[in-house]
Amino acid sequence: LVLHVMAAIKSINPKAEVARAAQALQVNISGARGLQEVLKSNLGPKGTLKMLVSGAGDIKLTKDGNVLLHEMQIQHPTASLIAKVATAQDDITGDGTTSLALIIGELLKQADTCVSEVTTYSPSFQNVSLCFL
Repeated sequence: LVLHVMAAIKSINPKAEVARAAQALQVNISGARGLQEVLKSNLGPKGTLKMLVSGAGDIKLTKDGNVLLHEMQIQHPTASLIAKVATAQDDITGDGTTSLALIIGELLKQADTCVSEVTTYSPSFQNVSLCFL
């Protein structure tokens, strides 16, 4: 059945990428972890500055997560969603952009570990619920 669905999708849109659940999960987690890697060195009073260079050659130095997420051209759908959530946090409270992006990245990293342990040992949903307690 899965192969028929994948074939149907390919016949409708030959350029479509079809991924299985495990592959899709890995792609989404890698996007979150990439964003986490970029932002984690910004956190705290000893955070490092990032240099942003626009297409026109303008240079900005900042360690503000909100500025970075607004200025970066994020292509990955999951990373883009995390950036939108984190900048909304800053718009509402005035702070917490970097922290929120790092927390989401860490939660997805832990979820990946938990899901891989559960699928390795047992495909039972009962074990999945134990991971998140």
